Amino acid sequence: MNPQNGYDVEDISVGMSAETAKTISEADILLFSAVSTDTNAVHLDEEYGKTTMFGSRIAHGMLSASLLSAVLGTRLPGPGVIYLGQSLRFKAPVRIGDTVHAKVTVKEVVVDKARVVLDTVCTVGGKVVIDGEATVMATSRARREAGK
Repeated sequence: MNPQNGYDVEDISVGMSAETAKTISEADILLFSAVSTDTNAVHLDEEYGKTTMFGSRIAHGMLSASLLSAVLGTRLPGPGVIYLGQSLRFKAPVRIGDTVHAKVTVKEVVVDKARVVLDTVCTVGGKVVIDGEATVMATSRARREAGK
C-alpha cells in the first residue's frame, strides 16, 4: 500500500477486504442532518418516531452508508480512490447506540482501466442493514510512471 495513494490497482486482488466500525450517536445524527439538510422527523423527533413502523427514531440511511465511503477512501483501495458508482439496498434501521460495521470486499479488478468493483455491506450485531456494490477508480502505478 502506498501511504499517499492507497493500494494501486496493480496490487489489488479479488477477495481482499477492509472494514471499519462506528457507534452511532445523537451528535452524529444531528451533525449529519445539518450537513445533508435532511431534517426528516423520523431522524430527529422521538415522539414522531414512535408513530412509525420503526417505533422510535432511526439514523439516516446515508449516514451508515457513508461508512462505506470511509473504508474505500482510507483503507481499500485507500487514498486517491475515486467513487464511480454505488448501489445500496437498505434492509433494516440503525438506531442511536448501534455499532455499524462497514465492510468492502473486492469482487472484480480491471487493471487496464484502473477499475475495481467491490461488494459493500453494513451490519449491526451481525444483521445486514445495508448491502450493495461499489465501482471505483483506483490509483495506478503504471499510469503514474507513464506520466513522468
